[in-house]
Amino acid sequence: MSTANDSAKKMRSGQVAGKLGIIALPGCEEIAKKIDKYIVNWRSEALNSDENSLLFEGYYKDSYIIKTNLPRFGTGEAKAVINQSVRGYDIFILIDAFNYSETFSMHGIEVPMSPDDHFNNLKRVIAAMGGKPRRITVIMPMLYEGRQHKRTSRESLDCAMALSELCNLYNVDSILTVDAHDARVQNAIPLKGFENVSPVYQMIKSFVKNVDNIHLDKEHTLIVSPDEGGMSRCIYYATVLGLDVGMFYKRRDYSTIVNGRNPIISHEFLGDDVKGMDVMVVDDMISSGDSMIEVATRLKEKGAKRIFIFSSFGIFCEGLNSFDKAYDAGLITKVFTTNLIYRSPELKARPWYVEVDMSKYIAYFIDNINNEHSLATLLNPVDRINSFLKKNGLKD
Repeated sequence: MSTANDSAKKMRSGQVAGKLGIIALPGCEEIAKKIDKYIVNWRSEALNSDENSLLFEGYYKDSYIIKTNLPRFGTGEAKAVINQSVRGYDIFILIDAFNYSETFSMHGIEVPMSPDDHFNNLKRVIAAMGGKPRRITVIMPMLYEGRQHKRTSRESLDCAMALSELCNLYNVDSILTVDAHDARVQNAIPLKGFENVSPVYQMIKSFVKNVDNIHLDKEHTLIVSPDEGGMSRCIYYATVLGLDVGMFYKRRDYSTIVNGRNPIISHEFLGDDVKGMDVMVVDDMISSGDSMIEVATRLKEKGAKRIFIFSSFGIFCEGLNSFDKAYDAGLITKVFTTNLIYRSPELKARPWYVEVDMSKYIAYFIDNINNEHSLATLLNPVDRINSFLKKNGLKD
């Protein structure tokens, strides 16, 4: 993993990066401040440790966050205003398209922002920069319209359309997303950058730090996918941890549609005996949570000891009551999600919830991209996972 000192040496040899600018769209201010702090500290340490660090003006700053305003008219219409020059900058825009806590006033009514509103704000900010930045990278942890990634009938391909619009019309150079529902959607922008980041390392660290009596071996722990679509994700966990993997497949009623999807009739399990085992259930998102609770119930009926849920994004769009009841009934032990999308104060206060901080990881990506360093070690954290497990006595 490249350091700020490496960047200083690289720039003195004539390879100059663009000035760094970070724009936090509404709802991303908290994580943007954490990311900014990491980068400021890294570059400050490089400056203090290198007497010859005469680099271009603006490489070392107290903050890389560019202040942006998104005022609204009474009708609900909006515009974006950038409060400083961005000419020649490497711009990184953070967007949480699922932050329903953000609101705006329209005809005197406070309206919660939808994913469409957040996405339009992203386009407004890019348009306000007027083509002046050197490069634009959009950091969209949970991909806008990511679940509408394929066509099964006469229906829209919203995710592909959004990516194509950003890259082909708004001249975005690269998209950085986390645990995409289906990364094949990048085929919509074959000539642009698309980095699909996995939070596996951070999840495992949080698991080890927050759970007692862990035994990461095949005799005590099993990885389970709640559906067939998430098997590749679970196979990765199982491979780096040296565990076996099981899977549920969903039997659906294809004769009806409820809330835009075919309802699940039952979950059928394929895998080894789970009796007395700790089970790690891994998925990309928790939406309503019904599927996860059903999976946990079936695993408990089969004799599972403790059930831990790992999900990059916890949306909980139907509230927390079902998880409260599952926790009280002993169905689940802990739920791990990242801090990359909005988490309500009520969720953060739950005894079963653990927040996985991804700010340092995202800061590494921003720093490396800005300095033209390889992302290979960041995208493949196997060595760091093995080192961490050995350090904590969980691997030989």
